[in-house]
Amino acid sequence: MAKEKKGVRLDHISKIYRDPKTGKEFYAVHDTTLEIAPGAFVTLLGPSGCGKTTTLRMIAGFESPDEGEIYLGGEPINALTPNKRDTAMVFQSYALLPHYNIFDNVAYGLKLRKMDKETIRKKVLDILALVGLEGMEGRMTNQLSDGQQQRVALARALVIEPGVLLFDEPLSNLDAKLRVTMRTEIRRIQQEAGITAVYVTHDQSEAMALSDEIIIMEKGVVSQIGSPQEVYYRPKNEFVADFIGDANFLRGKFVRRDGQNAVVNVNGVEVLASGAENAAAGAETVIVLRPETSVLSDEGYFPVKVIVSSFMGAYQLYHVMLGDNKLIIHEYAPQGKKIYAMGETAYLRFAPENAHCI
Repeated sequence: MAKEKKGVRLDHISKIYRDPKTGKEFYAVHDTTLEIAPGAFVTLLGPSGCGKTTTLRMIAGFESPDEGEIYLGGEPINALTPNKRDTAMVFQSYALLPHYNIFDNVAYGLKLRKMDKETIRKKVLDILALVGLEGMEGRMTNQLSDGQQQRVALARALVIEPGVLLFDEPLSNLDAKLRVTMRTEIRRIQQEAGITAVYVTHDQSEAMALSDEIIIMEKGVVSQIGSPQEVYYRPKNEFVADFIGDANFLRGKFVRRDGQNAVVNVNGVEVLASGAENAAAGAETVIVLRPETSVLSDEGYFPVKVIVSSFMGAYQLYHVMLGDNKLIIHEYAPQGKKIYAMGETAYLRFAPENAHCI
């Protein structure tokens, strides 16, 4: 689909705004360096105000960095206007032309490039087939569902064959079920087209489902870059662990290494966990436990009191108290297993590879 797969590089990028109330300047994005490989699907993920949308808009050219340089396929692009950059944006609002039918909406960018009618027709029909709108080119946009409008917006961006496709929270206006369907379609289309994609969302499930790599941002800086598996199972800090899914935290002190594992003293009990390769003896350590990676048993590391025990079909949901610390446990495939009732005491058990020190 794309003429050339292009990567994106941000070299010490910063964006400074002035607070209209206080008049003070602040960094919306601060000293950010990123490398996005050609053909990759990368998601900028984080809460509102973390700088992800500002970063995307700087790549698109709608904002200019105050510090640093942006490169597209090795070419510096800070000085280029949005229409001169080899990018296309899919917006949250779709931004379709209401008086045009599907064909003319998708063809709009090609007509601006003054292509001949036959070339335009072939390109538009080909891209409509790719996004699942074949045979619908004559329909007006007000006759379309939200999902169909999003497909038109995607087709309009893809048809100009950009080096990089940018997505600004494109699914946030859709209902939950349609979001899941459309994110699967976006990933399929991106892989089929072989195009580099940079996607912005605050929805961690969306990021996990779509991405080759996730860039997690907090307060204008990058907290962690990694595959969905890396950021989920090996978070670098508590913010990342808590933002990507549910997480339990056990606080203790590093004791020593035992082969590949760390020995950590938690509540007077020595437990084994992964990570903490460079920790010093006595260092404060936090162990991250995902709800599905620990179980309740008649023996284990710690006695805990069950305060919630609910059958959820695929798993038994437990809330347990370890001292003053509430932990959440999802014990999958509970049929035939011992079920602990509210008020009972059980023991928490987990494997070292499922507990990660940060």
